[in-house]
Amino acid sequence: MSQENHWDTRYRDAGEQYLFGTQPNRYLVRHAALLQQGQSVLAVADGEGRNSVWLAEQGLNVTAVEISTVAVEKARQLANQRKAMVKVVIADMMATDWPPPEIQNTFDWVIGIFIQFVGPADREKQFADMKQLTRSGGRILLHGYTPKQLDYRTGGPSALENLYTETMLLQAFAGWNIEELIEYEEEVDEGAGHKGRSALIGLIARKP
Repeated sequence: MSQENHWDTRYRDAGEQYLFGTQPNRYLVRHAALLQQGQSVLAVADGEGRNSVWLAEQGLNVTAVEISTVAVEKARQLANQRKAMVKVVIADMMATDWPPPEIQNTFDWVIGIFIQFVGPADREKQFADMKQLTRSGGRILLHGYTPKQLDYRTGGPSALENLYTETMLLQAFAGWNIEELIEYEEEVDEGAGHKGRSALIGLIARKP
């Protein structure tokens, strides 16, 4: 099954419910003070819109990219309900012709929340694209799971190689200014998709 069909099925099976809830990711919210009104943000694999809508509510210019048309329709409904302005792009970010030249080196923030649906080979392209989309002096914010999450099984991938470690992220963002890199555990309550004690990791890296 392709990534598109896989996620269409997951989001469709949730029915009218939002698979990961409608509230923004807690790690993202904790860093709201870093966000400035008018900044440009790209929300990577944004799903049903909970993070992009919240970012727009903070006064940022938000573009959300998502492969699932089912998720995008729900994201647009959420944005309309909350009167938030979000530009939604339906695209396969793993395609060889993505990202398009006109959006490269343009975003103040590129944000990836639980985007661990790829293994090491594809992750190299995923991170390279995110770096390419970030303007000089801009930041990438990542939030995901560590290998210990396989003990909790409260969300995230089941493949060990998809999970983040501090060492892996330090290597991936070598040459960038690492403003924060933290591993921690807490209770997560993000819809049916992420629920319960979780092993987490957060990164904020600034492009030279």
